[in-house]
Amino acid sequence: MSKSIKWALGIVAVIAVAAAVLYPKLVVTLPPDGAQATPNTFKGTYGGRYTEMFQIGGNAITKDLAANVYNTWGLNGGDTTRDSAPAALLDKIDVKEMAKKFGMLAVYKNGPRLWTLDWIEVEMGKEVDFGGMKARWVNWLDLRGISTEPGAADYKNITVTRHTKFGFNKGTRISVLEDPQGNPWVMKSFSLITFPDQNFADIANLGSRLKLPAGWKFRSVVLEQDLVLTPDSTGTAHITQDNFGNTYDRAGGPFSNFKP
Repeated sequence: MSKSIKWALGIVAVIAVAAAVLYPKLVVTLPPDGAQATPNTFKGTYGGRYTEMFQIGGNAITKDLAANVYNTWGLNGGDTTRDSAPAALLDKIDVKEMAKKFGMLAVYKNGPRLWTLDWIEVEMGKEVDFGGMKARWVNWLDLRGISTEPGAADYKNITVTRHTKFGFNKGTRISVLEDPQGNPWVMKSFSLITFPDQNFADIANLGSRLKLPAGWKFRSVVLEQDLVLTPDSTGTAHITQDNFGNTYDRAGGPFSNFKP
């Protein structure tokens, strides 16, 4: 090989490396980690600690983004401790390193959180190791127009695709947001992310601290019958968050067995 050819190939290699640094991958296809999902049932979940991990893909230029969501519940020793996202594992996760590891646009750590429901039926897919903390695929999330920055999802309607049933037993006290159209949203997840000083035992009085938009209401009620939250017939569910990061599922109509 002549010196001129070697020199040209060297220049090409340098340009390729520079391009990879200056122009990283901007379009990412999410892995099919839910393709082999199987049913799982968990009981006695109320107050249990967990975390969700998002693998975010899509088109970074057009902001047409989506996420695979992975949940730690049932893993990391949580069957015994009721803490499936222990701080020793959760706190050491470097989300930038995880994004590189999985070839994603980003990885987001959505936890720790506490369940506010009594039981779960969920289809779970591939188990993934996020730097020592394991989690299983549970759903696909539409992130178009939604940022993962704190507060970006407050009182917004977010679409989720999944096959789940979330159950609240008769006698359980539930927290309900009501939007301006009169739709109820039932809290399923209590956040310890942005406001770790939230008092889980004082959840019934949360309404006095919320910054509710005009037309929104908060109420705390004790169930007189079992409540079951479900996606609609297409597998579509809707979620929202309050300004403390607590997560609610839409109820009423096709989304629950009755309107609470």
